[in-house]
Amino acid sequence: MTAETQSFEVLPGAEGSPVILHVPHSARAVPAEVRAGIMLDDAALDQELDYIVDAHTAEIADAAGELAAVEPWRFVNRLSRLVVDPERFPDEREEMLAVGMGAVYTRTTHRAELRPADTDPEPLIERYFRPYARAMTEAVADRLAAVGRVVIIDVHSYPTEALPYELHGAGPRPPVCLGTDSFHTPPALLDAARAAFAGCGEIGLDSPFSGAYVPLEFYGRDPRVTALMVEIRRDTYMAEPGGPAGPGLGRLASALGVLVDAVTG
Repeated sequence: MTAETQSFEVLPGAEGSPVILHVPHSARAVPAEVRAGIMLDDAALDQELDYIVDAHTAEIADAAGELAAVEPWRFVNRLSRLVVDPERFPDEREEMLAVGMGAVYTRTTHRAELRPADTDPEPLIERYFRPYARAMTEAVADRLAAVGRVVIIDVHSYPTEALPYELHGAGPRPPVCLGTDSFHTPPALLDAARAAFAGCGEIGLDSPFSGAYVPLEFYGRDPRVTALMVEIRRDTYMAEPGGPAGPGLGRLASALGVLVDAVTG
């Protein structure tokens, strides 16, 4: 098995399920050859991973999949987003370039130097970003061929207090934030999410994070591909930063399972 195929995992669900739970930021693993290009010492890197990782979100997605009446598909990044961030645009369209956090990060959550500013991102994009994007595109195409529609649910978390890298961190930080896309998030999907997470506290919209991930081949083009980002505030289910999960994890996994059932049809 190559490094590229090891960097993510597609976990099959029921053949009749249209749902893909996408978990892009849950991992801490950094391959040795990538670690060599990161300027932080081991202690600082470990601390940065505590801040940047959406800890336990893969566990939330796994539990939700087990609870759902029809098992969803899961697409899970097994490498840290410090290797590449698969949800960024790989070019100048990406607004996070302003803080050194495009597809390949050069700055940390606290805007310290992670890699030299003149780092060429292309080798990492070629090795990790493009295979990931191709595989996600294929997963969506497979669901379209099998079921005729796809619901991508992005599973994320965010810290209770805004970190310096956040471009839109001044707004509300509710227990659950739903990120939407004007083309790919229909009202029925948003309503289903609000109902599913109603018991998890206040539900906000597009603050502090907005948008929803759709592979570029379908983005803004195919209405059969719908998407929603679920952002969970970390204090609702874990000790921050980077600590163990608590009892809130089960409640959130149950709510996500309810959402999966609601949109499976």
